[in-house]
Order: sequence, then C-alpha cells, then structure tokens
Amino acid sequence: MSLKDQITEDMKNAMRAKEVARLGAIRLLLAAIKQREVDERIVVDDAGVIAIVEKMIKQRKDSISQFEKAGRDDLVAIEVGEMAILQAYLPAQLSDAEVEAAVSTAVSATGATGPQDMGKVIGALKAQLAGKADMGKVSALVKAALAK
Repeated sequence: MSLKDQITEDMKNAMRAKEVARLGAIRLLLAAIKQREVDERIVVDDAGVIAIVEKMIKQRKDSISQFEKAGRDDLVAIEVGEMAILQAYLPAQLSDAEVEAAVSTAVSATGATGPQDMGKVIGALKAQLAGKADMGKVSALVKAALAK
C-alpha cells in the first residue's frame, strides 16, 4: 500500500471515529498532495508525499514560533497537534550518531576539502537522508565537518 493510499485510509478511519482534529490535518495533507499533482500534472509517489509532509511540518514549526511570540497558546496547541499527526507519516528518524556517521562518510566519499564543497556533500546526503533526518541539522553538521 502506498503512503498516499494509507493517508486516504486514515482519513476514512478518522471520519468513522469522528476525530475532528485528526480529520482536518489529514484533509490538509491530502489537499496539498492533490494540489501538487494538479499543478505539476504528475502522480505523487511516496518520496513526493514525504517531501510534502516535511514541508507542512516546517510550516507548522514556523507558525508555532510566531504564535508563541504573540502569546497565542490556543493556536500553538492546534499546530502542535497537527504536527504530531503529520509526523506519523514520516519514516523513522535516524539517531544523531547515525546522521554524524552518514555525514563523515559523505565527506570522505565526495572528497570534500572545505566549505566550498558543501553543495556536493549536501547533494549526496539529501537522497540518502530525505525524510529520515532534519536537513537543517545535517547542514550544520556538514558545515562543522568541512570547517575542520
């Protein structure tokens, strides 16, 4: 079963169980998937769905920080709940040690010697770690590894 089919099935289950918050978050996700399919005239595969989920989670994190600055705890709670629902569709996250090992392997495999080679290393890691690690943290680790 593809990830998109799983999300559709989860939407049906949320409808049956009358889980309003879960249903709303899943509908937003399905709408984003459908929007991308229509805009690009493609059928989104699992990797595309994961990219959409990651983008939506990043949006939620940005919203949470803005709502916290404004003192809107009610909206923070809603965003945190949606983010938790969306994270269920991401693959298992790698540990920090696994990410650091992947970074050091990629640095040596690409022959990177300094900060000017950061793009090569990130490019190699992006396919390998997509959805499994926060690419912001990966970028910081690569930068630190190349600064040595």
